[in-house]
Amino acid sequence: MQKEIPISGMSCSACAVAVEKTLTSAQGVKAARVNYANHTAQLEWDEDIVPLESLKKQVQETGYDLILEDMAEEDLEEIQVKAYKTLKKKTLYAGILAFPVFVIGMFWMDMPYADPIMWALTTPVLFVFGRQFYTQAFKLAKKLQSNMDTLVALSTGIAYLYSTFNTFFPQFLLERGLEPHVYFEAAAVIVFFILLGKTLESGAKAGTGAALKKLMGLQEKEVLILVEDKPIAKATHEAQKGELMLIKPGQKIPLDGIVIEGDSYVNESMLSGEPIPVLKSKDSQVFAGTINQKGSLKVFIEKESGDTLLSQIIERVKKAQGSKAPIQKLVDQVSAIFVPVVLGISIVAFLVWGFSGVEEAWLRGMLAMITVLVIACPCALGLATPTAIMAAMGKGAEMGILIKDAESLEKGKKIDTLVLDKTGTITEGKPKVTDVIKTDSWQTGDGEALAALESRSEHPLARAVVEYFDLLEKAPVVQNFQSQTGKGVSAEVEGKLFQIGNMKFLEASGVTIPNQYVEKAEAFLKEGAIVVFASKDKDLIAILKIADPLKTTSKEAIKKLKALEIELHMLTGDQELTAAWVAKEVGIEHFQSEALPQGKADYILSLQSAGKTVAMVGDGINDSEALTLADLSIAMGEGTDIAMDVAEITLVKSDLTQIPKALSLTRKTVKIIRQNLFWAFIYNVMGIPIAAGILYPISGFLLNPMLAGAAMALSSVSVVTNSLRLRR
Repeated sequence: MQKEIPISGMSCSACAVAVEKTLTSAQGVKAARVNYANHTAQLEWDEDIVPLESLKKQVQETGYDLILEDMAEEDLEEIQVKAYKTLKKKTLYAGILAFPVFVIGMFWMDMPYADPIMWALTTPVLFVFGRQFYTQAFKLAKKLQSNMDTLVALSTGIAYLYSTFNTFFPQFLLERGLEPHVYFEAAAVIVFFILLGKTLESGAKAGTGAALKKLMGLQEKEVLILVEDKPIAKATHEAQKGELMLIKPGQKIPLDGIVIEGDSYVNESMLSGEPIPVLKSKDSQVFAGTINQKGSLKVFIEKESGDTLLSQIIERVKKAQGSKAPIQKLVDQVSAIFVPVVLGISIVAFLVWGFSGVEEAWLRGMLAMITVLVIACPCALGLATPTAIMAAMGKGAEMGILIKDAESLEKGKKIDTLVLDKTGTITEGKPKVTDVIKTDSWQTGDGEALAALESRSEHPLARAVVEYFDLLEKAPVVQNFQSQTGKGVSAEVEGKLFQIGNMKFLEASGVTIPNQYVEKAEAFLKEGAIVVFASKDKDLIAILKIADPLKTTSKEAIKKLKALEIELHMLTGDQELTAAWVAKEVGIEHFQSEALPQGKADYILSLQSAGKTVAMVGDGINDSEALTLADLSIAMGEGTDIAMDVAEITLVKSDLTQIPKALSLTRKTVKIIRQNLFWAFIYNVMGIPIAAGILYPISGFLLNPMLAGAAMALSSVSVVTNSLRLRR
């Protein structure tokens, strides 16, 4: 069984490590990957060996919980929003109580009953609004585990107990010549700052998922199904493939399908990014989430709710946001040993101070221990990678770039060679009439006659001629239609004999082709195009150039990729003439023509064996093996499902200019992750010795625990804020 399961109760990446450790150590679990950023577990387990309920109990014993109920995304989001609101309330109330404690402790410590007042205000801050830290630490301690909550509970708990003792039994220290100081303000403000940091982090993490929420908002919840031509409302997830749905003017299209009746413009900007609506008529394909304009459409449902392009996009974004980069695995390992190491350092600091012989040595040792425990909370370290990944995935989705997992982000940074498929990638992948040379015999209406003639033909290129010449509303009458397979077709149109086909077909029927047109045809052939000749009553009227035209953005994209210092190659199964012309037009120096699927795969392997880090861009089933072998695979969104399943990055718009954007996004994301990790590590490397009191012998400076708490919270917020720069 494989499933993504929401988790509740996690407060840092060390929590995620603890849950992951619990799950992976359970008998019957083959793989478990817990992500702190979106509070989920990607779980693979054997249902016969260990049921989910058993795993749930094991996780609950460590202080967390698995949410096993199948919930709609909206319900899960509601749970998260509710938890966020609760956290905000706790933070607000903790702040209201901690503020007077801070003021009294720092400025009015000599006022009457100061210590009991601070005790009364601090107690609910710690054990009501901050209770989660202590309960979690206790549950983990029973399993000989620790995390950030352990640090918080120990630091604030020791400060609270010491201060409480001095509040109610001050004589104990006074009799020994020591001042019974209290540190309620430190304990209260530390808990407040940590709660505040968590609140800000939670709000920021909600922001990184904004793109996913927008995508989910595009899903129409209701569909009108036609039953005996009567529209009946049905929940979208209940509609089945093969049913007919009615799309009314202004309605969001609920499911993917094929138009069988009606004409209307549809706004497909959510898929293509283009604001201009696209005309949809019979046999046109429509997609869920796009918006119908003024006309009504009857649509044959091709894909059910879980299989639509929009659903696939949402699933890819969700999966990507829950994935871990390889660098994050290192962070998780560090976090797992970080807490025990910090505990050891805090104890060493306590003992060194205690035996140092300075005034109030053990008291200073206790403060140093508390400060080390507070400043070392690994929030920033835990958030460094997942927040950057979530922000990048969200931004990519907004741009129409779907990134399969976090590992793809790191691969994108290393790419130095890009291999492009030709058809459907550099070119449009659809034959079109790109040029027409008309003779003196051409007359008005001949185009419509050729279109009417070709509309009867089954030749794969006939559609290109029909699309090029607009048919009148009342199409010309075609009589005595004849077709010679592989040669051409002929018929009488409005009483005149029209023929269209290759040169031999026309010459065999008595049509003379002047040399000047033969030379034009040869020039077209050198470009790899297909040439078709057309005649009327045995007179040549036109030669038609049919080719797979370059996408309008291909040249610009190639130029941008070269600016990124990426070596470009083109692979195609097409003939060498065509391949050479396309490569020359767009500016690609390396190409291979007539490449079968195995040939494409071998080409990728040869580049890799030469030490290249290769990305492959393709759109068809014939590209799937090469895509799989490439270091990074990129699929065009208009390609086959197989290509998109194999690919690690999918370009929804099938536009090559998206590739430089995607590679730029990967580079920026890795840069942000490295920045986050650098500052998180440096923060701890510098902060812990200062907290332990290393500066005291030099300058007499000893870090206040309260300031340590503020610094810890600020470091977490700075990491999240840095990650969110990717959204711009």
